[in-house]
Amino acid sequence: MGAKSAPAEQAPFSPVSGSDEGGLDLALRPRSFDRFVGQRRAVENLKVAIEAARQRGEPLDHVLLSGLPGLGKTTLACLLAKEMGSELRLTSGPALGKAADLAGILANLQKGDVLFVDEIHRLQPVVEEYLYTAMEEYAIDILIDTGPSARSLRVTLQPFTLVGATTREGLLSAPFRSRFGITEKLEPYPPGDLAEIVRRSAEMLEVPIDAPAADLIASRSRGTPRIANRFLKRVRDLAQLVARNRVTAAVAEDALGRLGVDAQGLSEVDRSLLRGLARAGGGPVGLKTVALLVGEEQDTVEDVIEPFLVQQGLLDRTPRGRRLTDRGFLAVGAKPPAGAAPPALFA
Repeated sequence: MGAKSAPAEQAPFSPVSGSDEGGLDLALRPRSFDRFVGQRRAVENLKVAIEAARQRGEPLDHVLLSGLPGLGKTTLACLLAKEMGSELRLTSGPALGKAADLAGILANLQKGDVLFVDEIHRLQPVVEEYLYTAMEEYAIDILIDTGPSARSLRVTLQPFTLVGATTREGLLSAPFRSRFGITEKLEPYPPGDLAEIVRRSAEMLEVPIDAPAADLIASRSRGTPRIANRFLKRVRDLAQLVARNRVTAAVAEDALGRLGVDAQGLSEVDRSLLRGLARAGGGPVGLKTVALLVGEEQDTVEDVIEPFLVQQGLLDRTPRGRRLTDRGFLAVGAKPPAGAAPPALFA
């Protein structure tokens, strides 16, 4: 047997990294709408639609959930299926490369089943169009043979509910988007809701946590429950070693500092982006260059990293490119050049 390779150097923490301890993440998800914290308007609207559909004995209208990653779209789909007493089938837009992939899934759905398609904006156009008749008429047309002998066979489907999740609703075509009877946009969570999520997750992990520690973790979690839970698990690790398994504010501060997360909730990835723009005089800098600065895909920069920086008034998106605000310069200890970047619109 060959020698074991040296362990790879651990990458710095990134808010866009995939969730770790996947089984544990699933365990931290709420099991009912009553345990779901935040997104009150969306949750109430879904509960009304679900109860009405149940009383009529009909499948729920098709649902489109949009919003940044980690806000609870998959969790809401799971709760929706549970409340309807239905089976949940999960897939994603990139996994459905051709119409035949979708046809096999649709043909196996039972009455009332919920089909959840994550990243639905990444469906191929031919697959998206294939869904039109399935969503409206609960039927699909299958092409048999090719050439002059080709013929179409219509297959009737059991009534089902399609739940689509997307971080980029604008990429869905208008005809596709109009076929969803229920559309809900999820917003970033306020610190109070995130603190409650942290406390509940700590309870499920059987880790005592002080209220100031929960507030501290929440304040640096970018308005995202997924990030808050990931922070909590790393804080728990340190608490286990140095604080007899109790999460205090001091332990949380130490753990987040080790992760490179500062008091503003900025990670090393965020600071790399801001420093790069500062070196360029504040911009404007094109998206492709910004992506190179942080070593991420352009979609990741645009959909995951930049929204938080824009919300915090550190970055402006302009037609000519990305520009640092005065606040963005100060966040990385740089002095704003006179007149180099206009103030943030909503600072």
